[in-house]
Amino acid sequence: MTKREAIDAFLAHAAIAVVGVSRTGRKFGNMACRVLREKGYRVYQVHRRATTIDGQPCYPTLDTLPQKVDAVLVVVPPWEAIDVIGEAAAAGIHYVWLQQGAESVEAANLAARLKITLIVGECILMFARPTGIHFVHGLLRRAMGVIPIQRNRGRIAADGLRFVRAPSHRSERLVLR
Repeated sequence: MTKREAIDAFLAHAAIAVVGVSRTGRKFGNMACRVLREKGYRVYQVHRRATTIDGQPCYPTLDTLPQKVDAVLVVVPPWEAIDVIGEAAAAGIHYVWLQQGAESVEAANLAARLKITLIVGECILMFARPTGIHFVHGLLRRAMGVIPIQRNRGRIAADGLRFVRAPSHRSERLVLR
């Protein structure tokens, strides 16, 4: 499956779980929940301790969601993402999207062992019927063939993942070999 096919398969799900919402309501996970809801997705927020965030119910784990989902967006640090991937596999979830900043070689290796389709190095808001800045960013990506992400040289460099210098950019991006 190509990366684009994996993205399209992920976004074809009507219900998406989001792990990484914040009680403050000001983190990317919260924004992603709001935008995905606006786009018509049923979004289930996963938070270990909160019962509601932004007026929406939260669930402590993926296996406590009120309906089975097959796609989860992960917006947590890399060391937490590894646990989320294991939890996703245990809940029978087949598609995991690691938002930029959540990826790691360990997470990618675990997803491969568990036969989970993993999407890394992309912003979900650029693909889920983008509008505004995400639409413009998508146009730039197509024109340049690159989405820059934060500098992180050397931290991820094995088993199908590597950082490459983006043409005409001073940043790097995570790509699948």
